[in-house]
Amino acid sequence: MSHSDIDWELVARNVLRSRLMDEVEEEKLVPNNETMYQFSAKGHELGQAVLGSLLTDPWDAVSAYYRSRPMLITLGLPLADALAAPMAKSGGYSNGRDIGVVCNMPGSDGPTVLPMAGDVGSQYTPAAGWAQALWYRSKVTDDAGLDRAISVVLGGDGSVATNGFWSALNIVSTLDLPYLFYIEDNRYGLSVPAELQTPGGNIAKNLYSYKNLRIYDGDGTDPKEVAGKMSEAVTRVREKRSPALIRMQVPRLCGHAIHDNQAYKSKEMIEQEWERDPVARLKSHLVENGWEEARWKALKKEVQEELDEAVEAARSRSEPDPEETKKHVFTEYDKEGNPEIQQQGGLYAEGVAFPDVVLEPERDGQRVNIVEAERRTLEYELEINDKVLVFGEDVGRKGGVHAVTQGLQRKFGEERVFDTSLSEEGIVGRAAGLAYAGLMPVAEIQFRKYADPATEQIHNCGTVRWRTANRFAAPMVLRMPGGFAKVGDPWHSLCNEVDFLHAVGWQLVFPSNAADAAGLLRSAMRSNNPTIFFEHRNLLDAKHARCPYPGDDYVVPLGEAELVEEGSDLTVVAWGAMVERCRKAAEEGGMEIDLIDLRSLMPWDRETVLQSLEKTNRCVIVHEDAMTAGFGSEISATLAHEGFKLLDAPIRRVAMPDIPVPFNPKLMNSVMPTKDRIQSVFKEVLEF
Repeated sequence: MSHSDIDWELVARNVLRSRLMDEVEEEKLVPNNETMYQFSAKGHELGQAVLGSLLTDPWDAVSAYYRSRPMLITLGLPLADALAAPMAKSGGYSNGRDIGVVCNMPGSDGPTVLPMAGDVGSQYTPAAGWAQALWYRSKVTDDAGLDRAISVVLGGDGSVATNGFWSALNIVSTLDLPYLFYIEDNRYGLSVPAELQTPGGNIAKNLYSYKNLRIYDGDGTDPKEVAGKMSEAVTRVREKRSPALIRMQVPRLCGHAIHDNQAYKSKEMIEQEWERDPVARLKSHLVENGWEEARWKALKKEVQEELDEAVEAARSRSEPDPEETKKHVFTEYDKEGNPEIQQQGGLYAEGVAFPDVVLEPERDGQRVNIVEAERRTLEYELEINDKVLVFGEDVGRKGGVHAVTQGLQRKFGEERVFDTSLSEEGIVGRAAGLAYAGLMPVAEIQFRKYADPATEQIHNCGTVRWRTANRFAAPMVLRMPGGFAKVGDPWHSLCNEVDFLHAVGWQLVFPSNAADAAGLLRSAMRSNNPTIFFEHRNLLDAKHARCPYPGDDYVVPLGEAELVEEGSDLTVVAWGAMVERCRKAAEEGGMEIDLIDLRSLMPWDRETVLQSLEKTNRCVIVHEDAMTAGFGSEISATLAHEGFKLLDAPIRRVAMPDIPVPFNPKLMNSVMPTKDRIQSVFKEVLEF
């Protein structure tokens, strides 16, 4: 496609739609307090409108940011939706839940706009996941019609300093994926000049040495240059199935947001930016190439009338219903128990059917450890579902540092079981993109502490169903080993599972034995919600955690605790490695306890705990996480509120003090909930 192939009438229309929409917001809607949060795209319109016009494949996807409304309008975002969202009105792409420039568009009738986020740089790695999904689904699952689709990401010059940008750059360059970076360089990240974002202030010049990456650099206000380079870049990525980066210099003809007065820019600089206004340059270009002045004026008048109607339509929309605010954190079910499936993302939206399950484990056969139980579960799910992918650091040829994935790459190939670069941001962000494209990612975070750099992606992934009002979801499994072993240390031995219980939209499971590990992992891999699967390091090969493999059809329903021991003296609630310690403490102390293994912390089985409390009237909660604000606090508060009249003694917690896990074994055991410490608290509660 060349410059002459561009539909300039369409480009001009969308450029004017964006510009006039910004003006009506800035001049009328914001001053009238109708629009509450406004990010202008003034100066950015031309490149986005041209690029958007080139995205015609139904499997194309765009991952964008808060200054990308011209692209969204070009791809078909209704003007009333574009205006109603910043007004926080009902309908549209979030139903008033997210700020108005954070958009999404399921790809039923055209390109997909992946769910945007309000943080800078988080758009890059989900787009990398989509690009890998295009490659995978065309090569491995034999989906037809994906061999020309591409993944496009938009970002400003400030975002090239983020982890997400560099992680995506490494992913798509090493794997040679059909991915196009479009960097809009307006010279400022809010008020910070480009020279402080990247050396020399030009990311394109710094990346010419990247293998497999084609670089384009140009003036984003010159219609001829924009059309030529955008067309060449898109065509190359489509045909070569290889990544490219195009940087366009554009003026930011506005503050960062509506309340930014740009005092950090000189008057001369602002004047120079307006001299490069792409709308004015587009008009001149069209007139020079045969348009009459009257044609431009007529188009502008037509767009203004269209926009006036959209403003009134947006104003007339109702306020979102507060009764609906709590919906869509997780999959919702109707009265008949049928799930309300999201429009895009995950296996359910793809119509994948699973085999029938059993709720009783097979109890015969050789006992296996947790490692073997998980490996066999992963192997079976990989066999029956070609949309399952397993990946992470060292999971391939090595088979994982804990040996859980050993042999899986050899059996299923590098396309389905593969190693990643050392970037947890990239692992989780990529998993989100793969999930949006209809796959089931099972990603390993090598140790719990290593998940910290990925928390931005974890939180964005968890909230996406709620933020998009059930338009998108990203079901996945994050396997995450942690906890003490023969020794401790502050890095590999961290539990801190409570952090992820504040990650809205995530399920969290924490098995204590091999049968539960298999059943919970299978439930997580077939769930329509994202799940963190916590593997305790000390249990992976522990003798007491071994069980017969429960069978390939066995599942443990999420949110269903197990009553491990029955007794009338005391209710004990625990999970992970603490379950066995509580059992031994009671057994050696001659105590008859109801020992409840929660197994799932989100959701957690409060009914089983309250039923036990009705019988025993006393409760101790034991966990390895720190005492302050550990999950035991939530359980205790719930029992105090809902079961206060049942209590004959104060609820007690046994947990770690608020310090990291020490390396020295004696130091570690001096602070860890040991059998003796647990038994001592049991006695105190029983004697109260």
